[in-house]
Amino acid sequence: MEDDQQPAPNLNDQIEERRRSFEQITHLGFEPYPHKFERTHSITRIVQQFGQSTAERLETERSHVRVAGRVHAINKMGKAAFVRFTDGAELLQIYLKSNELDEQTWELFKLLDLGDFIGTEGRLFRTRTGELSIHAESLTFLAKALVPPPDKYYGLHDIELRYRQRYADLIASRDVRRVFETRSQIIRLIRRFFDERGYIEVETPMLTSLPTGAAARPFTTHHNALDIDLYARIAPELYLKRLIVGGFEKVYEINRNFRNEGIDRSHNPEFTMLEWYEAYSEYEDLLKLTEDLIASLVEQICGKMVIEYGENQIDFTRPWTRMTMCEAVIHYWPNTSERPTLEDFSTRDGMLRCAETLADLKSQISHLSSLDYGHLLGEIFEHVAEAQLINPTFITEFPTELSPLSKQNQDDPRFVDRFELFIAGMEIANAFCEINDPVDQRQRFEAQMKLRERGDEEAMVIDEDYIRALSYGMPPTAGEGVGIDRLVMILTNQHSIRDVLLFPHMRPEAK
Repeated sequence: MEDDQQPAPNLNDQIEERRRSFEQITHLGFEPYPHKFERTHSITRIVQQFGQSTAERLETERSHVRVAGRVHAINKMGKAAFVRFTDGAELLQIYLKSNELDEQTWELFKLLDLGDFIGTEGRLFRTRTGELSIHAESLTFLAKALVPPPDKYYGLHDIELRYRQRYADLIASRDVRRVFETRSQIIRLIRRFFDERGYIEVETPMLTSLPTGAAARPFTTHHNALDIDLYARIAPELYLKRLIVGGFEKVYEINRNFRNEGIDRSHNPEFTMLEWYEAYSEYEDLLKLTEDLIASLVEQICGKMVIEYGENQIDFTRPWTRMTMCEAVIHYWPNTSERPTLEDFSTRDGMLRCAETLADLKSQISHLSSLDYGHLLGEIFEHVAEAQLINPTFITEFPTELSPLSKQNQDDPRFVDRFELFIAGMEIANAFCEINDPVDQRQRFEAQMKLRERGDEEAMVIDEDYIRALSYGMPPTAGEGVGIDRLVMILTNQHSIRDVLLFPHMRPEAK
């Protein structure tokens, strides 16, 4: 039995065929790349405004529209045809009849390919099947798609191709487009949340003379005119706190940060953070504000307080769980028959004895025995507890060694007044009471410099100007950073940070 199916045309052949049709269109006298097309409506506006109108109402009103978009489908029926086109968000149908268009325009229609941009004008009506359509009086050529678009039913299956060619991914999938529309909505809602509470949105430098603001490896560049090295911003923290010194009591920034680190499902070298600072407040105030902010986003974006994220149900009903870092480690300890106690974790040696019972931790971190109390607790927490924190959970009592910019707890100086919020096993927010003692801050910077001397490339350097700013006096202040990319991942049920970044970083394409 013979197979009647024709093999799929070669991509190069398709491109060549499209080039020939483009040449024929220009030979017909159409401008190949017009400068402008005047529209009365977008396709989305037509669907929103007339989508519920009956055929009788459309016939009575005889609404005339002039609209443009990308060709999505072509259905030829002898001397008539239907063309579906889109503005990326909505689809609309055009009805064309050869005896109602001049010969040149009908020839243009026959040379159209999927993906081409066209304009049309005509009156709105409903077909016999009830579909909202434009009865075309004209057809204007606006741009040729020389490369065929992805299959409109199956889209792009190659994940790497989707990230490299996001433009093609957006053409192929309205679901992908909706993720980024939701991201934009989240950022608008964040701005409204802080604007309504009296915060001022500010902008701080993205190129800095020192790699400060967080513990991370920076990207380095060189400014030719000044002949100095500059660093892509790790975090805006120290600049925002300078503004608190200067008299702004509530500031926030939605900022791009850059960290020269690895790439995985929740890390990208370039990412977006929300950071805010409030004078006369402490981290407990920010804990409540964080609940208010994220709960309101969940409700407005998802319409409910329990949402799906992969195989998990995440419950955002308040109040959210609170645990100290030690409590979280003990609670999620993998070997329940040898679960440690808070007393075991009260000393470095006791904690080290517990850590050495975890064979996989020892195999991953060979230098456990050389770590101080704070870094050892941090490593154990990341290994044992972090991935288990699915529902929103505030982790408190961070070791001082892990928090060079945080105020120490008044009752136990081993810890600082700080929390991190975890959702779906990811750190979403980090907040603390800010050091406003310039002497204390210098000592913390000096401790960081000793770590750098021992080879820690992520340790901070001393920022003398920031210490000078603190010396002018800074009121009690608390500040917080929220990872917008990770928050968008959760609210759109995406499981890689690359799926919520329009243009994620990739290795150079092989030639």
